[in-house]
Amino acid sequence: MEQVKPKTPIIGRITVLDALRGFALLGVILIHMLQHFGIFSIPSPQIEERFPEMNKIIQWIGQHIIMGRFVNIFAFLFGLSFFIQMDSATRKGIDFRKRFVWRMFLLFSLGILAHSFYSLEIISVYAVFGLLLIPLYRVKNWVLIVFACLLIIGVPRIIQANKHNNAVSELKINQPLPNNSRVQPGIPDHITKPSFLNSAKYNYKERFTGKLNYQFGLIGRGYLTFAMFIFGLVVGRIRFFENIGIKKSKNMKLFLGFVLATFLIGRIINLFPTIETRLLFNPAGIYIPNELLLLQALKDINLVLFSGALAMGFIILYQTKSMGKYLDLLSPYGRMGLTNYIMQGLIGSLLFSMWAFGSIFSAWAATELFILGIVIYIGQVIISKYWLKYFLFGPLEWLWRSTTYMKSQPFRRISTEKKENLK
Repeated sequence: MEQVKPKTPIIGRITVLDALRGFALLGVILIHMLQHFGIFSIPSPQIEERFPEMNKIIQWIGQHIIMGRFVNIFAFLFGLSFFIQMDSATRKGIDFRKRFVWRMFLLFSLGILAHSFYSLEIISVYAVFGLLLIPLYRVKNWVLIVFACLLIIGVPRIIQANKHNNAVSELKINQPLPNNSRVQPGIPDHITKPSFLNSAKYNYKERFTGKLNYQFGLIGRGYLTFAMFIFGLVVGRIRFFENIGIKKSKNMKLFLGFVLATFLIGRIINLFPTIETRLLFNPAGIYIPNELLLLQALKDINLVLFSGALAMGFIILYQTKSMGKYLDLLSPYGRMGLTNYIMQGLIGSLLFSMWAFGSIFSAWAATELFILGIVIYIGQVIISKYWLKYFLFGPLEWLWRSTTYMKSQPFRRISTEKKENLK
C-alpha cells in the first residue's frame, strides 16, 4: 500500500497577534486625538482648562510613551503578516507575489482616498513598503537585519544631510532667515469656506508634500517604518509566534533586555545638550550638525527598543491567566484592524474638521481628548466583538479580500444548525 507523505501543517490563526494589533491601534488613536488627526481648525473661544496639571501629564505620556512606539508595533505586524500570507501560499504550492502586488495597489488606493479626510493616514505608505518586501522575501536573515539597522541609524538621513550641507556651503548660507522675512501663508479655503471638498483639496495639495517630507526627508519616519516591516518578516521566518506559548521564560528575558536597552539609550540621549530636532523638518539654508544626526539616530533606536518592550510586555501579560482573558478581548478589534483604523480616521475628521465639529472639539484640552479617544476605542472594541459573531471579516477586510481575488468571498458566519442542514 502506497504511503501518503504528510503535508506540512499550516499554522492556525495566532490570536495574540490580533490582540497585539488591537493594542497597537489603541496607541494610534490616542496620539492622533492629541494631534487633532493632523487637521488644522480654528476653535471656538478657548474654555479655561479644567485639569491643567493633568493636561501636562497626558501630553508627556503622548510624547514619551505613545508617539512613534505603538505605530512601530503596527508596522512590525504588517511585515509579519506579509510573511504569513506568503508562507501560507507557498505551503499550498501557490505563487502569491502577483496577487500581493494587486493587494497592495488596492490598499494604496484606499489610503489615498482616506487622505482626503485626514492627512495622517499611513496605509498608502504601507502599501508602497509592502511592494518593497517582495524582492526581500528570499534574502537571508542576516542581510535583512543589517539593512534594517542601517535604516534605523539613519543612513538615508546622513546621505541627504551631506548633500544638503554641501549645497549650504556652496551658497555660504549658515544662518536661518529672520522670522519676519518669511512669507506667511494666508488662511486656507478649508478654514474660511469650510466644506469637505475644500478640506480634501487642501489635504492633497498642501499636506501630501508634507507627508512625503516627513516619511522620506531628513526626519525619515518612513525608513524607520520600513525597518519595522523587515523585522516583522525576519521574526515571521524564525516562527517566533508559532511556539510563543512554550517560551515564557525567554519572553521575559527578551522583555527585560528591551527595557534595559531602552533605559540605557534614554540616559545617553539625556547627556546631549538641548538640540532642536524639529530643524530636520525644514532646514532650508541651515547647516545640519553631526550632533543632530547622532541625536536623531539615538532617538529612533530608542523608539524601536521601546516598541519592543511594549510588545513583549503585552505578550507576557497575554500569556497569564489573570490578564490574558481580558487582553484577548482585543483580538476581534485586531482582526478588524483595517476597518477600525479607517474608522478612527473618519471619526477624527468629523471631530476636528471645520466642515463638521472642528470648532468645538479643537478647543478641547489634552485630558478631554485622551478620554474621548479611549471611549471611541472601547466602542470599537465592543462593535468588533459582536460584528465577528455574525461575520467572518470586518467590512473592509471582506472587501479587500474579495477584490484581491476578484471574487466575492464568504462573509456571514453559518450557524452549527445551518451547517448540519447543508450536510
